[in-house]
Amino acid sequence: MTTFSVLVPFMPQRPEQVLPLAALVRHSAAYRLWQGQSLIVEPHQAFTYAAASGFRVPCGTGVTLMPFRHPLEAAMQARSVALATGQPMVAGFGPGGTVLQGSMLGAPYASPLTAVREYVTIVRALLEGRPVELDGEYYPARLNMNWPQVPQIELGLGVLRPGMARLAGEIADVAITWLTPPGYVRDVLAPALREGAERAGRTVPRVVAMVPVALDASGRDPVELVLTGNSGHLSLPHYQDMLRRSGIEVDPDEPAVTAKGVLASRAFVFGDLDGVRAAMAEYREAGVDEIVLNVTGVCLRLGLPTALTELETILKEVAE
Repeated sequence: MTTFSVLVPFMPQRPEQVLPLAALVRHSAAYRLWQGQSLIVEPHQAFTYAAASGFRVPCGTGVTLMPFRHPLEAAMQARSVALATGQPMVAGFGPGGTVLQGSMLGAPYASPLTAVREYVTIVRALLEGRPVELDGEYYPARLNMNWPQVPQIELGLGVLRPGMARLAGEIADVAITWLTPPGYVRDVLAPALREGAERAGRTVPRVVAMVPVALDASGRDPVELVLTGNSGHLSLPHYQDMLRRSGIEVDPDEPAVTAKGVLASRAFVFGDLDGVRAAMAEYREAGVDEIVLNVTGVCLRLGLPTALTELETILKEVAE
């Protein structure tokens, strides 16, 4: 059965700003509270603040960027959130774009897949209380924290293209997609996940899709909402490559052209409740296990109260 969750649709400037979203998860059909990489209030600390405020809900990072923290720090943060909330935690990771990698590390990863494999290998061993002895190309490690194992922590990978999907099938518990059309998930990512899992002799990871969504309403321009909530992603080469692979025309000089393709493909869901319901059914049929409602465009354009109302409506009418 596909579950529905919600994404924090902005970068919080104070931790208390996540509380209305945590309350929504507590009191609605939403299962988990997700947050992407934040450069203001750190996601793990925001989740812990919500737990300390009485909202101990399942959480997920989708995704935090590897160049920002060592695998040891990543494991400590995931453990801390799981212990603070007492709820299931998804620790999602991604290598980030090449520009970010170069800015943080001095040079981009020559092989992002190798870097991700090393990173997740270290994090998993630490979370399972095992010693690490890895002569890694990017993350050499000699560590033995001997931590007691914390249950209910899943490791996720941000997955856009087949190579990362195959790797996720081999080493991850969760494959996290963002702005991926349901047809692309079904025809490209899901087979690659199965291939990787079969090669490693393990269970296919769960698929979590971060789905940008907005209800049709008077005065709303869907292209404007796509660009408001996703312009940063649409400018990145790895996202552009994924969109082209899914059959969308990508025009870096005319973002509206790309936005229209994103809308047509259902990578961004815009419509009335019946249309949203039908689009979510497409994601379910594509093999998505958890749909994360992303109303960033609505939030940034129309404010958090409107975004919360939007989430409440969709959760009540589509998720329940």
